[in-house]
Amino acid sequence: MEMDSPSQSRPPHVVIFPLPLQGHINSMIKLAELLALAGFKLTFLNSHHNHERLIKFTNIVAYFKRYPGFELKTITDGLPLDHPRSGNWFLETYEEAIIMKIKQSFREMLMNSNPLVDCVIADGFSGFAIDVANELGIPIIGFRTSSPRSFWVYYSITDISKAGELPIRGSEDMDRLITTVPGMETYLRCRDLPSFCRKSDIEDSTVQLIVKQTRKSTEADALIFNTTDELDGPILSQIRTKCANIYPIGPLHAQLNTKLKAKHGESFDQFSNALREEDKSCIPWLDKQPYRSVIYVSFGSITSTSRDQLVELWYGLLNSKTKFLFVVRPDSVIGKDGEGEDVVKELMEKSKDRGYIVDWAPQEVVLNHQAVGGFLTHSGWNSTLESIVAGVPMVCWPYFADQQVTSRVVSRVWKIGLDMKDVCDRKIVENMVNDVMVDRKE
Repeated sequence: MEMDSPSQSRPPHVVIFPLPLQGHINSMIKLAELLALAGFKLTFLNSHHNHERLIKFTNIVAYFKRYPGFELKTITDGLPLDHPRSGNWFLETYEEAIIMKIKQSFREMLMNSNPLVDCVIADGFSGFAIDVANELGIPIIGFRTSSPRSFWVYYSITDISKAGELPIRGSEDMDRLITTVPGMETYLRCRDLPSFCRKSDIEDSTVQLIVKQTRKSTEADALIFNTTDELDGPILSQIRTKCANIYPIGPLHAQLNTKLKAKHGESFDQFSNALREEDKSCIPWLDKQPYRSVIYVSFGSITSTSRDQLVELWYGLLNSKTKFLFVVRPDSVIGKDGEGEDVVKELMEKSKDRGYIVDWAPQEVVLNHQAVGGFLTHSGWNSTLESIVAGVPMVCWPYFADQQVTSRVVSRVWKIGLDMKDVCDRKIVENMVNDVMVDRKE
């Protein structure tokens, strides 16, 4: 299929295609809006399931009507409607459900597009999109939504393994340095490798899928990262040795806020892209709290905790000298039917004087609230960038994948937080919260 170049009469048509995960949609819909503001014709391609959730919990359709060339389209995520899509569902179903079904739908969508598509910006984890775009002669840019450093570690797993530094042998010293990731030799430890590296078999299908997709993404015409040279310059230089066209274009949320304020003024109500209902009642509660007196606690959209871990975290917060705003998703507690709900209700009852518990919070607003002085986080990349831009120090409790790498960089390289990985003990939680909120507040 030959591409016609966009004529003078129409702006370039860009299709943006995130993976069907909240964190990936979050940054990619911000990029889509930035391009729409710059006058591009945009098609934002979401899974049916996530599109329905956005319609349910946000004003997405009305909001994007302000951009005449902005179109919302949907595609299957390869799963039946009643699939719970919890935990690690994405990696577990990737090969059969996602690749087979999405790839075909994606090709049909591009071929039937009117006007023709001039460029695809696809999630950097969807290697199949590169194959489809190449086949149709459409330029494609990969967007890696996690941090450049985690991308570089994923890319290096084969080399780490060849050097004999993986697999991890039983309960060996998790603090030994990994020396085969160029540019990270001085601070990357065994325990800071992505969670799936803890498998005893490095040929495991999940590990191999992640390595394959990471290496595949360097075949795109260019790669973009949601970061800046100030944060990640040395590692971006390393990645350029594998893919010459690399563009750090972040932090996207801050750029978008700046552009929207310039266009619409301070009071402009931005699009919330949460796949859950936000409980805004926490804002009036924050309004009543003293300056930088509250620690915000949220572990993102897919982290699961056991009942015992939740209780340890809660007691640590309660025993600290700090007030807290705690996000506990109803589906985040692993336990027997209803057990999670019960423990959350119990905690809410006991926390009344010291804390506030919600199912989901408007995170950017919360982090920029003057009452918030710290963030206990899972170290997801969007959350980390939002915390950095808001100037809020972090206590990092990473859950999986790229988060282990990011939490180490936050504490050791940038020195803007503490790394609490691999422990969930009320005394450690209490000490770290006090360290960030009281002892070293300034």
